[in-house]
This record gives sequence, C-alpha cells and structure tokens, in this order.
Amino acid sequence: MENLMGLLRIHVKRGVNLAIRDLSSSDPYVVVHFGKQKLKTRVVKHSVNPEWNDLLTLSVTDPNLPVKLTVYDYDVFSADDKMGEAEFHIGPYIEAIKFCHQLGPGLPSGTIIRKIEPSRKNCLSEESHIVWNQGKIVQNMFLRLQHVECGEVEIQLEWVNVTGARGV
Repeated sequence: MENLMGLLRIHVKRGVNLAIRDLSSSDPYVVVHFGKQKLKTRVVKHSVNPEWNDLLTLSVTDPNLPVKLTVYDYDVFSADDKMGEAEFHIGPYIEAIKFCHQLGPGLPSGTIIRKIEPSRKNCLSEESHIVWNQGKIVQNMFLRLQHVECGEVEIQLEWVNVTGARGV
C-alpha cells in the first residue's frame, strides 16, 4: 500500500449503557470507518452493556482523517437501527509516538506521555491517557455516543510498525 505509515489496532472493548432499540434490550455491534476502510465487530445479542473485546486493524496512510465509530442494533427482518456514533482523531496519538521515538526505549512502563481532556471538539467522556506500556504506546478512550439518548464505547488504540512502511 502506497504511503503506508503503519497499522492502527483498535481494541473495541465494550459498550456502556447503550440505547434500547428492541423491546427491552439491543443486539449491538460497532462499525469503524477510516477513509475508505470499514470494519465491524461481532454482534452481542440482548445487551445494552456488551463486551466485544474485538481487535480491528486499520492501515494508516493519512493521519489527518478522523476515525468514525457507529453503533448499530442488529435486526433480522428490518434495517439495522443506529444507536449512536462517535469520532476521534489520531493526530495526538501519532505525535505521542513521535515523541517517544525521540526519547528512546528507556521510559518506565506506565509512563503517561500525554493527557487529552474531554471537550466540545472531541467525543471523550473522560480524560484519555496515552501511555508507554511494556514497550508499546497505547491510548485508552471512553467515547460518548452522539445523536442518541445515551451510551459510551470503550476502546484502546495501539500502533503497529510495518517493515517497509514510511513510519511515523
């Protein structure tokens, strides 16, 4: 893939207090869009607090594109219902990776590289930390779903270097 910087692994952990779209529950799954890429988690039946623990991997060529997450309720006999959406940018995460490359491998595990506060410009529901953890740079996020009455999705980002890619 031309201009590949690396891979972004998104660990879609769980949903919290998602909207009810069936009689008393929902059958939620997550769709992630990044540029022309589209990936899905599995469907968790009858839950408004699903545990997906799915790993989705995106190829990163343009770090300025937003990552868009949409939660849907799976329906057998009709179109799937939208249960909210969230968007985030990986720019701050990419900057933290560059910063860590400049520092070298001597950081103690658990070192917080950067904190990102919730604001009107992002979908964070609480402060997000970019952390050096056992030789990897990870970012944990709780994303508040928009255009819906309630719900959050917990994810974790991890960068994967690719041999021959232009890198970060």
